[in-house]
Amino acid sequence: MIGRKLVLLQNGQIRDDNTAEEISFGVHHLQKIKHLTVANLKKYEHKALVETLRLYVKTANLLKNKYQAIKIKIRDIKMRNHANGEKKEISKFLKIIGDYKNRIREIKHKIKKEENL
Repeated sequence: MIGRKLVLLQNGQIRDDNTAEEISFGVHHLQKIKHLTVANLKKYEHKALVETLRLYVKTANLLKNKYQAIKIKIRDIKMRNHANGEKKEISKFLKIIGDYKNRIREIKHKIKKEENL
């Protein structure tokens, strides 16, 4: 609003002497405004820093607690899958196939070792 009046005053469209008194500011008012602005900025900067740190600590604590809770749930699910907390017996057929795979793997490893010599 003041900027518009200044432009109109410069163009000569407003010739009222009262507007010139309304527009003029003293230097001491600007110094007070600057001082108050700096003081408020420091205060709000400190508050923002404290709130940021508080949020960081709370979030870290929350994540740590949730991680522990999920870890316990996973362990409980694993235990539930086993009968009475013991591992279930693997079927003989699967055990034999696993043994054959291990033997084949060992034989392949020995062949590669001999070919490189």
